[in-house]
Amino acid sequence: MPPLHAPQPATGTGSHPLAERVQTLREAVGQAFIGQAEVLEQILVALLAGGHVLIEGVPGLGKTLLVRALSRAMSLEHARVQFTPDLMPSDICGHAVLDAASGQFQIRRGPVFTHLLLADEINRAPAKTQSALLEAMAEGQVTIEGQSFTLDQPFLALATQNPVEQEGTYPLPEAQLDRFLFKVLIGYPSLEDERALVAAVTTGRAASSFDLDAVPRVLTAADVSALQQATASIVLDDQVLDYAVRIAAATRRWPGISAGAGPRGSIALVRAARAQALLNGRDFVTPDDVRQVALPALRHRISLSPELQIEGQSCDDVLAALLAKVNAPRR
Repeated sequence: MPPLHAPQPATGTGSHPLAERVQTLREAVGQAFIGQAEVLEQILVALLAGGHVLIEGVPGLGKTLLVRALSRAMSLEHARVQFTPDLMPSDICGHAVLDAASGQFQIRRGPVFTHLLLADEINRAPAKTQSALLEAMAEGQVTIEGQSFTLDQPFLALATQNPVEQEGTYPLPEAQLDRFLFKVLIGYPSLEDERALVAAVTTGRAASSFDLDAVPRVLTAADVSALQQATASIVLDDQVLDYAVRIAAATRRWPGISAGAGPRGSIALVRAARAQALLNGRDFVTPDDVRQVALPALRHRISLSPELQIEGQSCDDVLAALLAKVNAPRR
């Protein structure tokens, strides 16, 4: 497949020329990650927007498989870290070791030096370990023994947390939650998708791992970086920008929301909406693109009042009601 060229300024009309590349990537990952189409789409939106993802779901739903399939399809390196209460920041970032031959300290890099990092059950690690990942997510670098090391690009952190087991966990602070572009909810697959998954994993194999040989390599790291640059050039009308900002601002005064989204929520809406437009095959953003990304972009940036929690309402319920009331621009 030919390499991508530097992105050209979007014209504002017609379909985006790189949309076919994104669709090819989606189909390649779909060879292994069966079902969960909405989850895959949201991950791709975050990838195109250059943001990080917090995935919430019970174990065994294919989160590790998704990362492996993505890394193979894009010819990227990947790593997985199982977060535990005794995990240290150096276990993620790396540490200095004494070289007996030279008598000098050498830096041994940790698993964060990769393209796709799966931080499994991130809320099981203490705050100081979570903060080590926060620097990598926010700054694209890590600090080891006072030295700063830049991470290779593209870099995408996918952190998971189990919503069922809360004993022995350390809830993520608001500052770190805000660093995630999306919070993606992954549920159980449909009966049809589960049948296809079980058949693919068990037919002719003694082990339970999925064979990734069926996933073609369709992109390179340079291609992904070019796609991210192209996403940033998607045309955004001032009225659509105003619409995204008004949605985020409405969360700060909505009844039942005790803490609304900050300016980073508005930024997340705009970045994700551009990526959603590209994924939908367009070189301009519409209000529908903003609405499509609003729930994963804002659900982790708001806090509900105790009254709504007692009533059993979720953040998604409240955001859906809010979106129905915020007027979208019309031409």
